[in-house]
Amino acid sequence: MDGMASTGGEARAPALDLPEDGTTFGTFWDINYVGLWTLYVKEVRRFMKVVTQTVLAPVATTLIFLAVFSLALGGASRTVGNLPYLTFLAPGLVMMSVIQNAFSNTSSSIIIAKVQGNIVDYLMPPLSAGELLFGVTMGGVTRGFLVATVVWLTMLPFADVVPHHLWAVLYYVLAASLVLSLLGFLAALWAEKFDQMAAVTNFIITPLSFLSGTFYSIQALPEAFHAVALANPFFYMIDGLRYGLTGHADGSVAVGALYLLVVSAALWGLALALLRRGYRLKA
Repeated sequence: MDGMASTGGEARAPALDLPEDGTTFGTFWDINYVGLWTLYVKEVRRFMKVVTQTVLAPVATTLIFLAVFSLALGGASRTVGNLPYLTFLAPGLVMMSVIQNAFSNTSSSIIIAKVQGNIVDYLMPPLSAGELLFGVTMGGVTRGFLVATVVWLTMLPFADVVPHHLWAVLYYVLAASLVLSLLGFLAALWAEKFDQMAAVTNFIITPLSFLSGTFYSIQALPEAFHAVALANPFFYMIDGLRYGLTGHADGSVAVGALYLLVVSAALWGLALALLRRGYRLKA
């Protein structure tokens, strides 16, 4: 794609590929640090301006889930894998909040810009495709970490979720936030209207997060469904955080860590390739 050239009255998004003359704009040694930092701060300030919706709302949702399972369903007297049910449940609820918010941050940022016609504000600054992707994605990762911290602190009076393995807590929150931020970015690239974006959330993200061992142990599933659960990356996000906070895991922590690393790399490569092509980014 060419720069912002007008052809038949249609504005075109600028190409984000490397220059044809072989220069190394945007490489490791030639990073636009000021532009990258500015984009990152913009993404963080965007969700912090509506902190009631982006940070406090997940806390309210989490407390409602805890109330339902502890009062209505007798969760206070149940155990799963030698853990009190609320202690088993809490890490899953924390990770669900991370999943929903990291995805929402990047997806809403890009789709709103596309629908309102100001996507050019992302494309025109002197940022390479990698820098643009990194800045927007790190905004989602930051929101994921912030929401995870606030929700975890809220749960401490109700469940024993003092970290047993801090490295696992940090790694799995980071991995989950990164994967969902990249998924949100890809979904927003594909979507051209809010209905399509809502479809991705309702028919992909929400089902995968609810059917990933959040509310139950996958060890209780029939063999066929157990195998399906092990293929769900959301399961490893929740199981890994549960291991970090309680010491209990239904699957392999090492396999989960490697699985999420591979998924993150694949999603990053796909998003970067599409962004360099200017996929569905015409203004």
